[in-house]
Amino acid sequence: MTDQTTVVTIRDVTPRDGLQSESPVPAAARAELAIALGDAGLTHVEAASFVSPTAVPAMAGGADVVDLLPLNGLTWWALVPNARGAEFALAAGVRNVTVTISASAAYSEKNVGRSIADALAGLRGIAALSAPANAVVDVVVSCAFGSPFDDVGSPDPVVDVVDGALLAVPGCRITLADTTGTATPRRIAAVLNALPDGARPGLGLHLHDTRGTALANALWALEHGIVRFDTATGGLGGSPFAPGAGGNLATEDLVLVLHDLGVRTGIDLDAVIRIARSLPELVGHAVPSRTSAAGPLPSFQR
Repeated sequence: MTDQTTVVTIRDVTPRDGLQSESPVPAAARAELAIALGDAGLTHVEAASFVSPTAVPAMAGGADVVDLLPLNGLTWWALVPNARGAEFALAAGVRNVTVTISASAAYSEKNVGRSIADALAGLRGIAALSAPANAVVDVVVSCAFGSPFDDVGSPDPVVDVVDGALLAVPGCRITLADTTGTATPRRIAAVLNALPDGARPGLGLHLHDTRGTALANALWALEHGIVRFDTATGGLGGSPFAPGAGGNLATEDLVLVLHDLGVRTGIDLDAVIRIARSLPELVGHAVPSRTSAAGPLPSFQR
């Protein structure tokens, strides 16, 4: 059970995953958003992406975003699709990179234009660049609990990717991504039970709320020892290459429940809600987060 000694680390991915499917937002505004999240107590923020601007126009100008970020002790992350992207990210000063490798062969082709085997082989190039720079590599395994193309029907493809990632980048972090919101506690348990021991230290979850299950999944995972989660303020996000993908688990939704449980996050919930409420002006539409609409909880005796 959780108690006041439990500490959860949240990586807010709003400036990258949250905005990648939106109409392009200027680099300066994305950097301002990332800085605001840091000021709200998020110590890990995925601020930029070094993917092709042709493939994902909303993520153009990753180096411009990074150049505006302060070196103030926060951990800034950037998504890189391959060694070339890693080279650009490292040259821009990034020292924490996320790399997406899909457990779904069909999604891998659509997302990065490569087979799973080729994507895993590409990890070696990223590792070769990252090691001399002392950069941390987080391998995000997409479609870890089911695929929109129905080609991930068991934990086996996930385990294969995790094994390949640990071989290519020894000591890398692993994050299991519910790319289209197909995870349930049963599916998460099946994957966790099948993973090699080397994947468990620091394991994280990246949850989407397509079917309204993200918060339930996070709480189940927390009770079973997972204390690292990716979220997006306002519940924004979703892959442009995954049919039917919904937004991320909202940062403020998760923080609200964690704080009520007495779990420490170091995050200022009121500040995150204010940021969430500013997002419709940035993206041009309402955001799906329930907490941003309803506000914080009234007091209630523990």
